[in-house]
Amino acid sequence: MNKPNAQTGSRTVVITGGNSGLGFACASSILESPQGAPWHIILACRDGGRAQTAVDQLNDRAGVAGQVEAMSLDLASLSSVHEFVADLTKKLSSGKIPPLQALVCNAGVNPLGTKSTTVDGFESTFGINHLGHFLLVSELLPVLRAPARVVVVASGVHDPAQKSGVPAPAWNNPADLARGVLGAAAASDGAMASGQRRYSTSKLANVYFTYALARRLPAGATANAFDPGLMPRTSLMREAPAPLRFIAKRIPISLLRRLFSPNVHTAEESGEALARLVTDPGLAATTGRYFEGQHQIRSSGESYNDERAEDLWNASMILTARSSENPKEVRHDH
Repeated sequence: MNKPNAQTGSRTVVITGGNSGLGFACASSILESPQGAPWHIILACRDGGRAQTAVDQLNDRAGVAGQVEAMSLDLASLSSVHEFVADLTKKLSSGKIPPLQALVCNAGVNPLGTKSTTVDGFESTFGINHLGHFLLVSELLPVLRAPARVVVVASGVHDPAQKSGVPAPAWNNPADLARGVLGAAAASDGAMASGQRRYSTSKLANVYFTYALARRLPAGATANAFDPGLMPRTSLMREAPAPLRFIAKRIPISLLRRLFSPNVHTAEESGEALARLVTDPGLAATTGRYFEGQHQIRSSGESYNDERAEDLWNASMILTARSSENPKEVRHDH
């Protein structure tokens, strides 16, 4: 049991990559939520300076100092994930922060035409977007208190039916994906197409992970996947070719919705929809589902391949040096 803390009645949510864009907007919306007890928000970020700037902005906006804090987390390093979990667990057990009731797996990379590896030797897109979050969630489940929610930010690019313009996923066995080796569909890809396909494949992995996690969680805990839509003015566009960056910055969102897709949003709009999955009492029993913004929809047909999802889970445990098959029980408040 966690010791009593000074912020009785509060609860903690961890948001990865919360210093800008979607994560920042989600944190802001959670702070403003009238639903239930107040939230203590932890922005888990790689860049300490940018994270602290975001903390200051959010605390000023909320008008209550101390509701938001930053902690160091680099999802490209498994040792960093372990250190973050250890530090957070100490804060929880000492009562310095309220009980942990939500995790938002938001951070991600889309390197497009470049290929790189994490410090552990994994291809970066798969390593950061999936493996880092897999380890983070697995390690935090023992200190997650029910009613608990895990939300994984996926993307509509995992679904070819969405016609996003991004090459469809090219699934392969997870050990190969961790090395950056895509399936047969990517055989003739050039560098740019291959990079985009690694991204869409990592987003399919996010959906598989969410569904496999939901099947393992006990009553009182939920896991759902979220598609924020295209957000042209967020940091994921920073690696895009110059013409795309120009379009993203100069063409109004309303026009992009008419020309490209209705699933185009500002970070604030998508952040509010993401925050809803954390705070809305009406979603307390909703688990193993996929949301496009405010709406629950079906994910791709491919994403319901349970055999693949289980294979990914088991392989991810091996790749991240996990020793037990199932996550430990989520604690319940008494």
